[in-house]
Amino acid sequence: MIQLIKIQSELKAPKNQTNKFGGYKYRSAEDILEAVKPLLTKYECFLTISDEIILIGERYYIKATATLINGENSISVSAFAREEEIKKGMDASQITGAASSYARKYALNGMFCIDDTKDADATNNHDKSDTSALNEALLKIGKASTKQELTAIWDAYKKYEDGDKIKNAIIEKRREAAI
Repeated sequence: MIQLIKIQSELKAPKNQTNKFGGYKYRSAEDILEAVKPLLTKYECFLTISDEIILIGERYYIKATATLINGENSISVSAFAREEEIKKGMDASQITGAASSYARKYALNGMFCIDDTKDADATNNHDKSDTSALNEALLKIGKASTKQELTAIWDAYKKYEDGDKIKNAIIEKRREAAI
């Protein structure tokens, strides 16, 4: 589908949101949708996103599917996000909504080749600024799910000037996630 190639090459969806706790920048599914809508009009395509709740083992996952249609052909990309059983300060519908937003964002990332990660060579820079190290550490802390992961993060980032902020973020993550 030639329209998808053109949309992928023209789409600009910067990270305009800031996580106040972690201090890092990110983009939301809404940011991607806002950026892609003019290109959908330009190339006479439309985009749908649907969610499906799937039980795998004892856990519920949201499967989000983004489908791009040009009138003749369509292409779909799916992504999954697991619902947390309990999330402090959220009721059940908010937990589902957060998982849906996350899955939709990654379905859109897949569809439009938006990459949120850097390769290992790009991130293996021991001379990096403390600010980028802090942001990188906070992002990893947010994704961590075990004590061992948090320990490895601490070992890798404790030498930076923002070591206290990283340590506090790890303590907060352990408290929130009961790790």
